[in-house]
Amino acid sequence: MNDTVTLLTRRADLAPSSANRDDRTVEVIWSTGAPVRRRDMAGQYVERLSLAPEAVDLSRLQGASVLDAHRQSAVRDVLGSVQSAAVDGQRGTALIRFSSRPEVEPLWQDVLSGILRHVSVGYSVEEWAEATENGARVLTAVRWTPHEISLVPTPADPGAHIRMETNMTETTITPAPPEAQTRATINTEIRSIARIAGLDQSWIDGQIDATADADTARRAAFEALATRSAPTIRTEQVRVEMGDSQDDPALRARQMGEALYARINPRHELSEPARRYAYATPVDMAKELLTLRSESTMALSPASLVTRALHTTSDFPIILGNTVGRVLRDAYQAAPSGIRRLGRQTSARDFRSVNKIMLGEAPLLEKLNEHGEIKAGTMAEAREAYKIETWAKKVGITRQVLVNDDLGAFSDLARRMGQGAAETEARILVTLLEANSGNGPTLSDTKALFHVDHGNKAGAGAVISDATLSAARLALRTQKGIDGRIIRVTPKNLLVPPALETVAEKWLATIAPATAADVNPFSGAMSLVVEPRLSSATRWYVTADPGEIDGLEFAYLSGNEGPQVESRSGWDVDGVEIRVILDFGAGFIDHRGWFQNAGA
Repeated sequence: MNDTVTLLTRRADLAPSSANRDDRTVEVIWSTGAPVRRRDMAGQYVERLSLAPEAVDLSRLQGASVLDAHRQSAVRDVLGSVQSAAVDGQRGTALIRFSSRPEVEPLWQDVLSGILRHVSVGYSVEEWAEATENGARVLTAVRWTPHEISLVPTPADPGAHIRMETNMTETTITPAPPEAQTRATINTEIRSIARIAGLDQSWIDGQIDATADADTARRAAFEALATRSAPTIRTEQVRVEMGDSQDDPALRARQMGEALYARINPRHELSEPARRYAYATPVDMAKELLTLRSESTMALSPASLVTRALHTTSDFPIILGNTVGRVLRDAYQAAPSGIRRLGRQTSARDFRSVNKIMLGEAPLLEKLNEHGEIKAGTMAEAREAYKIETWAKKVGITRQVLVNDDLGAFSDLARRMGQGAAETEARILVTLLEANSGNGPTLSDTKALFHVDHGNKAGAGAVISDATLSAARLALRTQKGIDGRIIRVTPKNLLVPPALETVAEKWLATIAPATAADVNPFSGAMSLVVEPRLSSATRWYVTADPGEIDGLEFAYLSGNEGPQVESRSGWDVDGVEIRVILDFGAGFIDHRGWFQNAGA
């Protein structure tokens, strides 16, 4: 397609102007259906607007706003309104009225004097018709809706203008060709265009490598800005709005990653920005990433597309890492351990020891005699510490999996990694509980967590029964605080290995006794927690609610709760390497909320 724009002038023979000074109205031609080059996921295409009356819905344009260069962030951007609009198969026309506000007056005067002549239309497309002409892809909007008309410095449609006079005779003037520019001069102008448009070095390199001239680079810059702004309403003029840039690599990676995740998990409802990638395969995404870098993808096989995307853009590994992270977190959250329910979650700012200070009981109030002095009270304290550590694993997603669009293998790997992260946490907690031959970790008083002196360990192991449960409950109820006074500890959970699950269920079951002797005092009194990783088949525990009293506590590095996923192009594997990192630690803060019976 010839991109040369023919300049048209219109000479009037004393014809009256279309502007009505009293009514402040003027007739405009807002579209002639002129072709405009654009780009989408499949590459460049030519866009046309059908101006057949049945193709254009004018309901939104009747009474719509006339804007200043498509801006609509404030009332001051409204210059007037559309009084009437029509299409006749060849062009779209409208009668617009200008506001009488003082700040609009200079623009109205520029319109009257012929200085402001160009308009642009903002529109949305409901239906496209695709065809190929001279090897170029052409998309024609066969059902579309104009929403507003704007005054602009330069329109995308060369025929869109303010009709200043009627009865005009057209004269075609073809401008003389410019003097040949040297490559260095063109490259300098390309850099200037990029600086003004806020485009990065990769865009500049792409234009220079393609030996683009200044006009081609300027059109590409407009397309890049239009893509980055990603407006809901398409416009024929560059439109810059505040908000997320769709050219932001991180944002685009999240959208593509979300789309891949939705193919793995059909229950996930895609966000609106990610819908354009709903059916895209990894190969499709690799092709778009390369196209956005102005790299040719012609004649490249799927394997070559994936290979080149892995080695020339960092976005592709980010996309796959985003998808793995979503599937991994689902599996991680679906596989919590039993013992994790009995701890309190917190966070640590760094990898230094987490010091927990426990305050004693509040001092009792003392009787105050007349004119007596209020005495200061003191609270005893104790300290326990633990720290978080880093746990990590690396796996690879091969190029073959990506080329084959094997989402089953892809999701299975991510799911297993999520389950592995949950299993790592559970093993850390169980190992901590069973330290010192099952007596638990050594606390700051140099005694194990479960110790006779702590009053939280049965003198002799015994099976679960009303007698042993009563003893455990009594031990917790009569626990003494740091100051030696009785504190309130309510038994809430019964922790058992799988071998004791059935026995525990019997003692906690809710039944309707026939006689008073058949009453089960522990019916519904505690929640049953089964932890299959416990090494002893006989040992069982009674614990308090972690929200009531300190006990088991686990922490993540602040801002990195749960497993974190990192990705990069693989060196050890022909594909993408995925690293899963877990910053996690745990410790017992107090012994008073846990009781242990070695069982029998």
